[in-house]
Amino acid sequence: MIFRTAVRADLPAILELLVADQLGRARDRAVVDETYEQAFAAIDADPRNELIVGDDDGTVVACMQLTYIPGLSRHGAERLQVEAVRVRADRRGQRIGERMMAWAIDRARDRGCAMAQLTTDKSRADAHRFYLRLGFVASHEGMKLAL
Repeated sequence: MIFRTAVRADLPAILELLVADQLGRARDRAVVDETYEQAFAAIDADPRNELIVGDDDGTVVACMQLTYIPGLSRHGAERLQVEAVRVRADRRGQRIGERMMAWAIDRARDRGCAMAQLTTDKSRADAHRFYLRLGFVASHEGMKLAL
């Protein structure tokens, strides 16, 4: 298993991971269209964003998006925002998510980030337990406004 930057050919597998649960099916489609192509191109071109896949001998089994956010707090340090963490259902329980998150945190440390942060939907109890086990702390209340 390696973790690497996604390439355009990975997009169908990434979309399959995103729609593999009830929340994802409600907001995404597993069909590559122009909007997904444009989003992938924008992420790929932005040095503050990385779309990462877990590649097991040529098969994408996990993904996440990493965004490095500059800020004035913490003496101007960047922070890592982790989004869209997914592991294929038949591969869960094999510590792929744990290894992928450790890889992301090491990457953020190497970049000089002062913290890693993420949000997770309140209905994802398994994800909450997973992130707590990794040392994340539920320190803030997140809010969103759909536009």
